[in-house]
Amino acid sequence: MIIELLKSIVFGIVQGITEWLPISSTGHLLLFNEFMKLSGSKDFSDMFFTVIQFGSILAVLFLYFDKLNPFSGKKSEVQKKETWTLWIKVLIASVPAAVVGLVFNDVIHDLLYGPVTIAIMLILYGVLFIILENSHRVPKIRNLGDMKFQTALLIGVCQMLALIPGTSRSGATILGAVFFGCSRAVAAEFSFFMAIPVMFGASLLEIIKYGFAFSMQEIIVLLVGMVVAFAVSMLAIKFLMSYIRRHDFKLFGWYRIVLGIIVLAVFALLS
Repeated sequence: MIIELLKSIVFGIVQGITEWLPISSTGHLLLFNEFMKLSGSKDFSDMFFTVIQFGSILAVLFLYFDKLNPFSGKKSEVQKKETWTLWIKVLIASVPAAVVGLVFNDVIHDLLYGPVTIAIMLILYGVLFIILENSHRVPKIRNLGDMKFQTALLIGVCQMLALIPGTSRSGATILGAVFFGCSRAVAAEFSFFMAIPVMFGASLLEIIKYGFAFSMQEIIVLLVGMVVAFAVSMLAIKFLMSYIRRHDFKLFGWYRIVLGIIVLAVFALLS
């Protein structure tokens, strides 16, 4: 039991860091699981790596509660309307990934979840980040209120691409948002908010699919992972928002490329 709790803590740390930094949480979790597998059934393992993300969602809701709360007594009627508009944009952006995920999730999981796919996507999106930053695009959207509904939908299409492991949900959405004219801060925040309905829905579906048939040990392991993911996510989000005020995303691009090469080399040696 203690070993499983330690594994859960490690996975919670990995989830908390990599969910919000554009470096692929799914990719990192799958890679760590190759060398440090949870005991129990494969069904529980698959469910764990999805539902642990719920801790990361709670971190966003906690940090941005005032901004996301349309019922706040501190807000004017205009501000409440702007908050509702933001939620509409988030829901519009969530539609593409939700539809494709519901229809093709099992196919994607069976065909694409593996180290080679992860490595290729890590490298590909790392290169795209570097190319985008070298293009020195001037942002036209400097606050969320300036974002049009069409732009939100286009960013949602980018989120759909993140169903491929190794892509990174935050990486794809931030990359897309910056490409479509958002500042880095707006791109990052909108990426955080887009995660709420998508990850909540994915977590709920996995729990239903698993059948609520949890043992007490599984419940404890899952809760520990979620709590750790929540705490680490708080730190990761604050770090990213502070970092991008002074820096661009090139560092994450180079990290992805190096990690992708290492993954290819390691699994080539093991195979």
